[in-house]
Amino acid sequence: MKKKKNFDLGTITGTCVDYTFDGKGIVKTKTKPVFVDALLVGETADIKLNYQKSEMYFGKILKLHNLSKDRIKPLCPVSTACGGCCFQNLDYKAQLKFKQKKVKDAFYKIAHLNVNVDETVGMDDPYFYRNKIQMPIGLNQKKQIVSGFYRTDSHEIIPIKECFIEDKRAAHIIDVLKLLMKKHKILPYDEDTRSGVIRHCLIRTSKYYPEIMVVLVTNADSFPGRGNLVKDLHKECPEITTIVQNVNKRDTNVIIGEKENVLLGKGFIVDELCGVKFQISSKSFYQVNPIQTEKLYRLAIEKAKLTGNETILDAYCGIGTIGLIASKSVKKVIGVEIVKDAIKDAKNNARINGITNVDYYVGDASEFMLDLKNKKQELDVVFIDPPRKGSDKVFMDALMTLKPKKVIYVSCDPSTLARDIQYLSKMYKIDSVTPVDMFPMTFHVETVVALYLK
Repeated sequence: MKKKKNFDLGTITGTCVDYTFDGKGIVKTKTKPVFVDALLVGETADIKLNYQKSEMYFGKILKLHNLSKDRIKPLCPVSTACGGCCFQNLDYKAQLKFKQKKVKDAFYKIAHLNVNVDETVGMDDPYFYRNKIQMPIGLNQKKQIVSGFYRTDSHEIIPIKECFIEDKRAAHIIDVLKLLMKKHKILPYDEDTRSGVIRHCLIRTSKYYPEIMVVLVTNADSFPGRGNLVKDLHKECPEITTIVQNVNKRDTNVIIGEKENVLLGKGFIVDELCGVKFQISSKSFYQVNPIQTEKLYRLAIEKAKLTGNETILDAYCGIGTIGLIASKSVKKVIGVEIVKDAIKDAKNNARINGITNVDYYVGDASEFMLDLKNKKQELDVVFIDPPRKGSDKVFMDALMTLKPKKVIYVSCDPSTLARDIQYLSKMYKIDSVTPVDMFPMTFHVETVVALYLK
């Protein structure tokens, strides 16, 4: 992240005309645009100009002169400070419209495609949805143990008593953990001195089963009081079914380390999506919103219009979610993923569900596609669910050589999605574009695009 250039820029009065991709209000000036947290379209405010990055100003609301009809009172008192949510003050219907427009704008500005974008598929209740909670733990200025989220662009922890987008069961567990750390004299990790033990607490919950995993990310392989901490945490929170210690000694922003010790239970939890069971470890990639994930995957499979005779490829397959759910509707599933542990999980998930028409491979998706091309493997449908950076040209060139009849692209980033669809549109026509709100109260959005061979 580039260092901010801080200096006294004074104040302005301006009106918000639009939003940035990450939900900041945009105010136009004669020289540079000003990006303002928590300012909604149509609102006029006195704004303090805090700092400048490149050709942009960043400001803070001093006084609002009028309120948008879409403004609501946030449930969370620190929603504008912690960096986790940007839209708790925006009516949910307006959030869904923002995400629809965000996807449409990405296609128009990046891919130069004026496509029809469906209304965003939203939630009935857009709160308390996250099944994965990860909070840094530290000391405040009074040397009290606190947990919460980092303030935007900083390593300052904003203490959180209750997070309104996370599973309700998590708050009590973290409160008990902090009390027990104090009781057993276990200090949180200090980034400046590189002393202390516990860096983060990660909690994963199951929607369909009474299972909860707690992961203690530590700066040491072992530490005094560990056994008593685990014993007391399970006693006070019997809903916890497994506790894992993850060791991360690196000076890094990456939360999870490589080494793990299972301190209680099996070391994993089980959940279910669309009737298929999945075993989830601390490192497994698993969508954080189980309600919307089922909608997302059902939508992706529905767009493929499967007949039961297809051979499909689940590219970037992770622990096998899309392919295993689709397996009952096709002849054969091939899955590829570069992360070895994910393929191990995918094979195990197939086994525990009794699914036999799947083959999984460890490898780079692009190289795997080239190998399929050389082997003259025929594919009917390819499901693409890449990381945020999207696919690369090697993969897409191989894809277009194989010429599957349908491509279903699931994306978590409208910008890279638009770029990739523009490339694929040389051979494929866009059938539909549907945003799905996996992350209410934030600016993030998933999108499902159905492409059919021209």
